[in-house]
Amino acid sequence: MHQLNWQKSSFSSDQANCVEIASADELVYIRESDDPTLIVTTTRAKLNAWINAAKTGAYDHLTT
Repeated sequence: MHQLNWQKSSFSSDQANCVEIASADELVYIRESDDPTLIVTTTRAKLNAWINAAKTGAYDHLTT
């Protein structure tokens, strides 16, 4: 894996409870800072589709 430049979410807390994201080529890597060994890998297109669906409320039923 490439040496990645991880960026923390702006919603991070002081206790390292945050999501980090990095990208290389066409792939996007997402991890939780509490367990950085577990990394979710996806494409930019799929992540953008997921974000757009979340913005429209498609997943609201999962968090209520």
